[in-house]
Amino acid sequence: MEPLQPTAAQSALAELGDELDRIAGAVAAGNHDLRALGFWRVVGRIKRDQVAVATYADQVAMIDTHVFRSAVRTRVRPWIGLAALLLVAAAGIAAVVAASVLSGMWAGAALVAAGVAWSIGWHVPAHAFVGWLAGIRSTDVSLGGPPPPRPGLKTDYGTYLRAEPALRVWFHASGAIATKLAPFVALALWPATNAPGWAAWILLAVGIVQIATDIAFSRNSSDWKKVARERAVARDIGERWRRV
Repeated sequence: MEPLQPTAAQSALAELGDELDRIAGAVAAGNHDLRALGFWRVVGRIKRDQVAVATYADQVAMIDTHVFRSAVRTRVRPWIGLAALLLVAAAGIAAVVAASVLSGMWAGAALVAAGVAWSIGWHVPAHAFVGWLAGIRSTDVSLGGPPPPRPGLKTDYGTYLRAEPALRVWFHASGAIATKLAPFVALALWPATNAPGWAAWILLAVGIVQIATDIAFSRNSSDWKKVARERAVARDIGERWRRV
């Protein structure tokens, strides 16, 4: 009797496991260049196969978290980082109150400061809130990225992989949307303050520049690139189901 041969799906699943074992060994040996190791290519394949997600999500998370924490030193536990950023957002509220009490240059500066504070303070909490709704958990809040350094939320990649691709799309979009809304919210409050007209123009300019920057650059990096990536994953999974 001939031995049973693995199916194509079983062979592909085993191949992914072998690749992750190879990458984990390289990372343990000190090679943290995940792109060169082919890690993200493997992760892309895993995302499109729910059996692979169930099998390898935790191993992917272990590799990803280890490399991140080895490279990023300026990081804190999520609740500490989120609390600090919510305090920044609260300072924005206090700035609006100040803009309604003060007058002249100081009122204008306070209103502009509110828009800036909300742009900074809303981004990561928005990611965390939508992630919580989607079942995506986080491991760290860090400070880094291309200059100027900015706060970022590090996801637990195991929970990220288990979330629905459509929810991952909204997870990535949420922070970008919150940041872009912030100066316009402050602008909408301008009539209720004593801020001069130039403060409104500055807020409008900040909002437009942020949107223009997203259009020009963020499709190739940052949140909107990830939105496009996860939309492609959702589309590929949908097409696979339709073929079945």
